[in-house]
Amino acid sequence: MIKRMLCLSLITVTIGLVSCEKEQVSEQPVVEAVQDTPEVPTQIRKKVSNLNFNSKHVEKSNMLLPDGTFTDTYLIEGDIAMTEDQMNTMSSKSITDKQYRTYNLVSTPRTVNVIGYTGGSQALTTKQKTALQWTIDNYNALNLGITFTVTFGTNYTPYDIVVYQNPNGQAGGVAGFPSSGNPYKYVQIFSGMEAYSTNTNEHVITHEIGHAVGLRHTDWFSRQSCGQSGESADPDGAVHIPGTPTGFDSTSVMLACFGANEDGEFGPNDEVALEYLY
Repeated sequence: MIKRMLCLSLITVTIGLVSCEKEQVSEQPVVEAVQDTPEVPTQIRKKVSNLNFNSKHVEKSNMLLPDGTFTDTYLIEGDIAMTEDQMNTMSSKSITDKQYRTYNLVSTPRTVNVIGYTGGSQALTTKQKTALQWTIDNYNALNLGITFTVTFGTNYTPYDIVVYQNPNGQAGGVAGFPSSGNPYKYVQIFSGMEAYSTNTNEHVITHEIGHAVGLRHTDWFSRQSCGQSGESADPDGAVHIPGTPTGFDSTSVMLACFGANEDGEFGPNDEVALEYLY
């Protein structure tokens, strides 16, 4: 059976059956070629590469906020929003772990208050609200130093994370990384997710909140979940979390691309990673 994989980004990607062959991170540094474009200057691609992200997947983006305004960001690896200032606060030594994360984590112990947005065209659908509740339940079922609350409404200012819809008709979502000990505030879920099951919506929301608390893509080095291979990123600074695999993990909720029929649950190594980090 053909399996459709979707990139957690602004673009829906359809490919054939994805191999689950083990992909090892090269032990030798791989220098990525960086190319200047009008939208993404060479200096930005070099910063992305130096931070051990895949610099072949960078684009200029205007991120929609819940109030309908936009903020300028760079979209990295399909669904990670980051400004140039944020890039400048990170170093190549602050990227670590497989399952991978950054040193930009949420301070613990901490209660993270989440709101599902219900206003206007950015409102979550009934399906997405259910998926968000399931996501929060799954995070709280783990033995973490952070716990989550969730409510629904429009006054998102006092909340740590707001989960809202981008009515762009695409499938996937966007979030960013923590800063100053706080989770990334804005978690977009694209309106095209309404065509998919509640479980698949749960998967995408879980993935994006994973970024918001500091998790990276587990296949950042190859994007194997997207049917790609050989697009190696510099492995310097990628340090293994004890108890998790060093190769491709097909069970991880933090893979760069997702299937149309996900179950929405953490893979066993996701749980190990989160409990190690928090």
